[in-house]
Amino acid sequence: MISVIILTLNSIKFIKPCLDSILSQKVDKIEIIVVDNGSKDRTICVLKENYPQVRLIENITNLGAAKARNQGIEVAHGEWILTLDCDVVLNKDFFDNINNALKDLDPSISSLQPKILESGKETIYSAGIFVSFLRRFHDIGKGQRDIGKFNKSTNIFGVCSAAALYRKSALNEISQGGYCFDERFFFLFEDVDLSWRLQSKRYKALFYPSAVAYHQGNSSETSKKLRQYLCLRNRYYTLIKNDSMKNYILPFLFYDFPRLIWLLVINPHALRAIKDAFVYKKEINCIGK
Repeated sequence: MISVIILTLNSIKFIKPCLDSILSQKVDKIEIIVVDNGSKDRTICVLKENYPQVRLIENITNLGAAKARNQGIEVAHGEWILTLDCDVVLNKDFFDNINNALKDLDPSISSLQPKILESGKETIYSAGIFVSFLRRFHDIGKGQRDIGKFNKSTNIFGVCSAAALYRKSALNEISQGGYCFDERFFFLFEDVDLSWRLQSKRYKALFYPSAVAYHQGNSSETSKKLRQYLCLRNRYYTLIKNDSMKNYILPFLFYDFPRLIWLLVINPHALRAIKDAFVYKKEINCIGK
């Protein structure tokens, strides 16, 4: 069984196309769990009126993507977890291709990355996560035309949780305090952290381009300055938790230091991100990862 976990937050424009793209496909063993993070529009009404087969978890306020995904995983029965953002639409043969991939999949592979295209375009949104020498985390192929370069299955560092499959037994193995995604991240980079932890257990991630999904992007309408703050803070969280200091010297000198100076000038939240990172480091040192 595959358990599909979808996050919503004021998602009235997106949730129907997302769910219809799932329910229109021929797939036997599937459950759909929607975790709503305090929507104030009619998202909940649309779900209750039109999709009785969907299990709905209602949060009063926005608890963040990491927490919401954990809530879905906790009640999921599937051997595989498919995480979806609400603004993702699956290609019509998505599950046929996924089931073909899962039939003879090596047990060392814990996560599967579909090809994610930008909605309405033939442009790559993500073909998985790549980590550079400077410890920069990129969506592979982002912004590139899908003209054949990304049609081959290959091992990757990790998967983008906007549309990603995780082996639930692997998630249970690397869970911390009973939770798979680190809820301290709230939103952004939580999939990088999870991928790194799976790597540390020698699990592999596979890009599987036969399964295609389309992603709108930033459906939560998070402001630019808040995204910058979360990206900066959660980058530090990820490196503090998963990397060693000796690997960080050159990235700090050639990337983080000049970027930090720039962000301190343009974004009043940058200083807060640094303070949060120091608190996080103390917490990691005291109670572990």
